[in-house]
Amino acid sequence: MRRGYEVYIGKVGRTEVDFIVTSDEGKEYYQVAYTAIDPTGETLRRELAPLDAITDHNPKYLLTMDNTPLTSHNGIKQINVLDWLLK
Repeated sequence: MRRGYEVYIGKVGRTEVDFIVTSDEGKEYYQVAYTAIDPTGETLRRELAPLDAITDHNPKYLLTMDNTPLTSHNGIKQINVLDWLLK
């Protein structure tokens, strides 16, 4: 909200999108998880599922504390939340 966004939560089917933000520039979607790293990959799949289900072409982000370089999962950008906050 400090960045001038209107912030909402949303649902896609049975899954929840943590944050939907709108501004004059458009709409963005955010999922937030402490980590997306686990041996089975289930956490990453679970966090990406709601964003994958959204069919528009607005930006989609997964924010985590993982120290991985900027990664894209089928167009969904995974970003370290601290880097995002300092942007």
